[in-house]
Amino acid sequence: MAKKNVNEMSFLDHLEDLRWHLIRATSAVIIVASLAYMFSKHLFEKIIFAPKQMSFPTYDYLCRAGNFIGIESTFCAEEMPLILQNRTMAGQFSADIWTSILAGFIIAFPYVIYQFWKFISPGMHPNERKHSKGFIIISSLLFFLGVLFGYYIVTPLSINFLANYSISTLVDNQIDIGSFIGLVRSAALASGLVFELPIIIYFLTKIGLVTPEFLKKYRKYALVIVLILSAIITPPDIASQIIVAIPIIILYQVSIFISKMVIKNQKKKEAKHA
Repeated sequence: MAKKNVNEMSFLDHLEDLRWHLIRATSAVIIVASLAYMFSKHLFEKIIFAPKQMSFPTYDYLCRAGNFIGIESTFCAEEMPLILQNRTMAGQFSADIWTSILAGFIIAFPYVIYQFWKFISPGMHPNERKHSKGFIIISSLLFFLGVLFGYYIVTPLSINFLANYSISTLVDNQIDIGSFIGLVRSAALASGLVFELPIIIYFLTKIGLVTPEFLKKYRKYALVIVLILSAIITPPDIASQIIVAIPIIILYQVSIFISKMVIKNQKKKEAKHA
C-alpha cells in the first residue's frame, strides 16, 4: 500500500506513523543493548570502572598539569580511596541490564535521530529538507562529543572529588555499585543531551518560539542556569564547575549564531515570494 501524502494524513495516521518510527528506534536500541550485554565484562572493566583507576588518562593529565605549576593534588595519588561493593541480591544484574540499555541507546543514537528525522521531514518544504541533510551527522557528532566530555571530564572530576571528600578518618568510602555506575551513566548521558543545545535552538527558531534577540536578551539568565546546571552534574568545587560551564557557554553562543542564520534564511525566502 502506498504511503499517503503528509497533507492527506489524518491525526491518527500521524500517530500510526510515529508508532512505527518509535518501534524501529526502540528495536535498534534493544539489538545493540543485547550485543553490549554479551560483552558486558569488557564494558565494565575497560569503560565503566576505568575512572576508578588512577591510571585513567584524565588523572594522569591533571597530575602532570599540577606538577607543572607546582600544585599538589589528589590526581597524583597511587590509589582511589574507595571500595566498590554490592549489597543487594539483584544489584549486579540490574547494573548489567541498565548499563547495556544505555550503551545501546548511545551507540544507536544516529539511527534513533534518523527515525526522528524521517518522521518530521515530510512536513518540511523540499528546500528545507535539502539544507538540513546534515542534521543526523551534526546532531550525532554533538551527542558523541557530549558523551566523551561527560566520560573523560565530568565523571573523573566527580569521582575524584567525592572519593577524596571526608568528614572524618573514622569513615571509609565503601560505595554501592549502583551509586558508582549511576554517576558514570548520568554524567555521560546528561552531557550528551546538553551538547544537543544548538540542534534544539535550531528547531525552536524554525517554529518561531526563539529568536536571536530573545537569546541575547536573556543571556545573563542563561549563564546563571548554566552555572546551576554545572553545579548539579559536577562536584561542588569551583574549578570543576568552570570546566563544565565553558563548553556549555560556547554552545549557547553557537546557538545564537544558528538562530541568526535561520532567521536570515527565512527572510530571504519571504523576500523571494514577495
